[in-house]
Amino acid sequence: MTDISQRKADHLDLATSGDVAFHATTTLFECVRLVHDALPELGLDEIDLSLRVLGKRLKAPLLIAAMTGGTDRAERINIELASIAEERGYAFGLGSQRAMHVDRRVSTSYQVRKVAPSALVLGNIGAVQAVGMSRDQILELVTGVGADALCVHLDPAMEIVQPEGDRDFRGVLERLARLVQELPVPVVAKETGCGLSRSVGARLRAAGIRHVDVSGAGGTSWVAIEGQRVPQTRMHLGRAFREWGIPTAASVAWLADQGFNTLFATGGIHDGLEVAKALALGATAAGIARPVLQRLDSGGRAAVLEYLAAVEGELRAAMLLVGARALAELRQVPRVVVGELRDWLAV
Repeated sequence: MTDISQRKADHLDLATSGDVAFHATTTLFECVRLVHDALPELGLDEIDLSLRVLGKRLKAPLLIAAMTGGTDRAERINIELASIAEERGYAFGLGSQRAMHVDRRVSTSYQVRKVAPSALVLGNIGAVQAVGMSRDQILELVTGVGADALCVHLDPAMEIVQPEGDRDFRGVLERLARLVQELPVPVVAKETGCGLSRSVGARLRAAGIRHVDVSGAGGTSWVAIEGQRVPQTRMHLGRAFREWGIPTAASVAWLADQGFNTLFATGGIHDGLEVAKALALGATAAGIARPVLQRLDSGGRAAVLEYLAAVEGELRAAMLLVGARALAELRQVPRVVVGELRDWLAV
């Protein structure tokens, strides 16, 4: 097994069963109150969850978010979850394709089109890796998996804790701007659990980025994951920065008024009410990662399908209770922001 494949295997083990959630930091969706409508004048079966994202029609505003690739186990996970995305009409995100770039033998772990021919599939490469790759090399990753868009992930906090991680983050914004021009598919700038600030959103917009995934703090801490892989002498860095990041709700609210075409809210979202709150703050769709992975690990496909059906049911219930027949209406409903989130938004 290559070093990268071993790292991917470690990530899967820790993400599935390790103590890698934020301890004190939350998404702050608990600080968002949706205003109840006692006269919704709606039937539950009237509510429409469908939308168009990155050129594909989704049956619901859900993304099975980027998790894995590069190992045999990752291949089984990607195939199962991509087939579920196809069945339910969701988007599906691949994990970092760096392993595929380094070792073509693991490319099959990212090949999901055979089970998800029509799903919205998002490719994935690290921003620092993209700086050192040619346009043709990156395009090969996109075409090699039939991706509809390419996520370029920003992960400085994760990298500086990771024992074999990158330490130089210069040239990323310029590379993103060039990729927007060079690639035939949309480019999505995404974080990896630490969120995007208002300032970063403005810089991304100025660089031509029109699609983002905030991947905020409050769910899985990738700093915590990497902090458990380092030698004992370097664990202090992971401990110091375990709670680092911008809560998902704050990041969504900050970027919602910056004119992005697509705004994915990922990072610590667990249920349909949180999805509704994310959309009410301005998100296009919401991504869920670890809860799906854990249910697949513990209960297989049936457990994942049961969970996702519940998420959709909760989203429908929330929309009924605020009087929103469609997602566009949900984004316009009254909401009250309280507590710590109000403080974040005042910055």
